[in-house]
Amino acid sequence: MQDDKSGYVLIVDFGSQYSQLIARKLREIGHFSQLRNIEDSIELIQKGPEQINAIVLSGGPQSVFLDSTDFNHLFKDDRIPILGICYGMQIITHHFGGVVQRGTQGEYGKAKVLGKKFHFKELEVWMSHFDQVINPPRDYEVILESDNGIVAGIKHKSLPRLGLQFHPEVHHTIMGTEVLKYIFETEFHISPNWGASELLEQSLEEVKKFKNQNILCAFSGGVDSLVAATLIHREMKNWENGELLCLFVNNGLLRLQDLNHIKLLQKEGHLPIEVLDVQEKFHQKLKGITDPEQKRKIIGATFIEVFEEAVKERSNKFKVLLQGTLYPDIIESLSPHKNGGKSSTIKSHHNVGGLPERMNMSVLEPLKMLFKDEVRILGKTLGLPHAWCHRHPFPGPGLGIRIIGEVTKERLERLQKADAILLEELVRGNHLKDCWQSAVIYLPIKTVGVKGDERAYEDVLALRLVNSVDGMTATWWHAPYSFLEILSARLTNEVPGVTRVVYDLTSKPPGTIEWE
Repeated sequence: MQDDKSGYVLIVDFGSQYSQLIARKLREIGHFSQLRNIEDSIELIQKGPEQINAIVLSGGPQSVFLDSTDFNHLFKDDRIPILGICYGMQIITHHFGGVVQRGTQGEYGKAKVLGKKFHFKELEVWMSHFDQVINPPRDYEVILESDNGIVAGIKHKSLPRLGLQFHPEVHHTIMGTEVLKYIFETEFHISPNWGASELLEQSLEEVKKFKNQNILCAFSGGVDSLVAATLIHREMKNWENGELLCLFVNNGLLRLQDLNHIKLLQKEGHLPIEVLDVQEKFHQKLKGITDPEQKRKIIGATFIEVFEEAVKERSNKFKVLLQGTLYPDIIESLSPHKNGGKSSTIKSHHNVGGLPERMNMSVLEPLKMLFKDEVRILGKTLGLPHAWCHRHPFPGPGLGIRIIGEVTKERLERLQKADAILLEELVRGNHLKDCWQSAVIYLPIKTVGVKGDERAYEDVLALRLVNSVDGMTATWWHAPYSFLEILSARLTNEVPGVTRVVYDLTSKPPGTIEWE
């Protein structure tokens, strides 16, 4: 196998909502990968092809008949292995003179493919395409076909180039991980170069750029900020100078468990944590606001204001702001052109986008190239307790985006009470490990009910319990009926103003994990 310890897999993003899953799957099997749009990809290939271990062409919503992009640069170096997925396979076919047929009827959902000249003889896969390959280019052969005769895989007869019409990166494709592992290690002869030690090494590379500087951490107590701060604290032991201060902002949008966790970290942890109580400031800013994107932006902007004030109060001692930004945050937040071609921006994240120039602070994001599960692995490598590394994810904007509509103190108090009940029952039933993330969503929808002998006309709570690996995709948790029954009874009896509880059965995609 080739010596590729310092290289990476370049994923050319053509706009598929699955593109980030390709990166996640490749890292899972030990291959560091990065997403880039076509323009940036061509530039990287021209500047340093020796660092690129392989190229993956993602799927996308467009058609090769309407795409005028010059793909020549992608295929100039015959030594670089190339895998085309869905639209990526159609690009390979069309570029080299094969026949791609304009779609008259798409192929979506589960399908069975049969191996003709491939390691796997039969696979249950996920299809999502309109156009289709009829004949492969010269020097390519068909290696997989759908059970209805549609070309599902092609391979060059001598060069390390393959195309797959299905999506091996999604969990709906059974054995998808094994397919990618086989292609990269057996067909492409690329040895794995990504694991726990590499996670730590790459994160430290970002940290070392700020050696001997005073660092202010935007600390939430969640896995991301905790691991980021612990990483800095550990590395500072090797510095001559430098101070770390973790500021926890009590914005009034927190769960009771978050406040309790901070107290635990202050008592048993090793980090210098200071709490800023600015609840009233956030409540005033959010008054009358109902649009979810506006709420996110206000919370993010107010968060920056708080830190700006905190820096001034400390005589501008700190010039670096540490954030626990992750790769999915960046993927979902940045513009399509900057991030990866033609994919859509899903939602903005409060900790992505930089700081006002007037603050004169640099932003340190040592986890910005990592997925959530990789951060948990890094936390374990740093010696953090399992319970601290495996807390359920909680969004930066807090309960502000778990209240549909205006955020009022009354609704916050009710939601905090409901969330505390949910946590109690998850712990009581030993279910914390059974789901990846849990949430109660406050719906300002009035429904008729009966409490005692009287008519009630009150609000609704929605339960959102999902399982995931990295947050990029998720499935709803098939919670035991007995658990849901107890939870529903407690919520309607103990939370004022609530008459009805519903359970969210939506996976991601098509939904997102959070409602706003």
